[in-house]
Amino acid sequence: MSVAPLEPVAETFLRVSSRLAAKPAVVRGGRAARFGDIAEAAQRFSEGIRAAGLQPGERVALLVPPSEDLYALTFGLYLAGLVPVFIDPGIGFLNMGRCLCETEPAAFVGSPKAHLARLWGRWAPTARLFLSADGKFPGAPHWRSLRGKVRIEPVDCESSAAVLFTSGSTGAPKGAVYTHAMFASQLESLRGLFDIQEGEVSVPTFPLFGLFDAALGQTCIIPEMDFTRPGSADPARLVALLQGRGAHQLFGSPALLDGLGRFGRRHGIALPGLRRVLSAGAPVSAKILESVQAMLAPGVQVHTPYGATEALPAAVMGSLEILAETAGLSAQGRGVCVGRPVDGTEVALIAITDGPVASWNESLKVRGGEVGEIAVKGPMVSREYFHRPQETALAKIPDGTGFWHRMGDLGRIDEKGRLWFLGRKSHRVRTKDGELYTTQVEGVFNAHPDIKRTALVSVGRRAVLCVEKERSCGKTDEDLTRELLGLGEKYPHTRPIATILFHPNFPVDIRHNAKIFREKLSVWAAGRLK
Repeated sequence: MSVAPLEPVAETFLRVSSRLAAKPAVVRGGRAARFGDIAEAAQRFSEGIRAAGLQPGERVALLVPPSEDLYALTFGLYLAGLVPVFIDPGIGFLNMGRCLCETEPAAFVGSPKAHLARLWGRWAPTARLFLSADGKFPGAPHWRSLRGKVRIEPVDCESSAAVLFTSGSTGAPKGAVYTHAMFASQLESLRGLFDIQEGEVSVPTFPLFGLFDAALGQTCIIPEMDFTRPGSADPARLVALLQGRGAHQLFGSPALLDGLGRFGRRHGIALPGLRRVLSAGAPVSAKILESVQAMLAPGVQVHTPYGATEALPAAVMGSLEILAETAGLSAQGRGVCVGRPVDGTEVALIAITDGPVASWNESLKVRGGEVGEIAVKGPMVSREYFHRPQETALAKIPDGTGFWHRMGDLGRIDEKGRLWFLGRKSHRVRTKDGELYTTQVEGVFNAHPDIKRTALVSVGRRAVLCVEKERSCGKTDEDLTRELLGLGEKYPHTRPIATILFHPNFPVDIRHNAKIFREKLSVWAAGRLK
């Protein structure tokens, strides 16, 4: 059977827009922008910015909040063969400046707030064109004012499409280089995995995911929230939006779903119109899945695709299978099951090492049932980090036909072919009795009803369990410590835990509000144990 050639996502969006021209593509507040209008603006911008002197392959810093501007600008840059640089403001002011210096953008397109930050931080000194979006800014004409007629050649699917920076939760943010083929593969994977249909209504609370929604023909409803802090989103407003707009799909981080599920449980909320809920960025606990699942119609579930900025999706799992089977095993310390590899993707476990691997060979793989580092190969895997040869060498393993990406995660594969996540490789705790894996250990203690979450860290060669209690917990720290130590005695890999510290509010990443900064907790724990 012949395989249809890949089509750049911007071309897919134009084709979809020709069918849905009069339908709303992006709704923000009281304003709706139609597919046809965004497509026309994207085409006009692609010609205007090329007429302004930018050439295919040059990079453009794009710091624009979720809006119709973001959609038109992004698709316009793709059409022009330019490479948008996406940087999450949550990585911090200094990191943003470093990322912009590193990528050397030829143009800077941003909101007035972004331009103020640019001037203050002296960002993007290589830029020779400055444009404003989502408002006006002196010295930076609005992007819609660009005029010009330039012949735009179709882009090569193997050419660079974007630079997406990682969250920096386990080190300095790195720019993953995406090709148009990667985006196209991701789009088709999402369509097939979740049976996404044109004409559906989606609420993407992670802005970049909404670009896929639009290319798939979904109407994107932009919620009023702080996108850099999804855990603080108002669940009442979110419920009103989902119900009032007849949403079929919700994409949210585990922290956002936690707030939504707790609100739904307290008030008996139902969301019968949703056809699917998607969550990524960190493991989703069984407690969160249970509370959100209770709001959904029978048969509808929360999908938890596993991957990373450099490779997504790699595997996928649904809440019905998790709650019926694997959640109980997670509470026994088996780790978190993230599902089976998606079609077209290879997943392997390789021997744990902290150094680079020069080339792929089958001897790298661990034996069946053993723990190893998760490596992924497929059409959605990035080939390199931008201007980071050392980090690229650490993360990529060439095999002659492509690259395996080392996820930096530890896992195992069960007898059903499902992948289990055990924790980050860099977070494993070395004790005199052996290595402990964070997610595997924490699953046992997270099952306690008075515990919101736990984090295993090391202080020297000592394993320490940091604990964040549920607000409703009325027990003393002493009583809760006794109960947790009793839980730990049940399993060999949790018996070494003898030190428990209670923390009021774990430090987490800004992007998803779910990845725990264990390095900071380790420093905090060391101070408490002096």
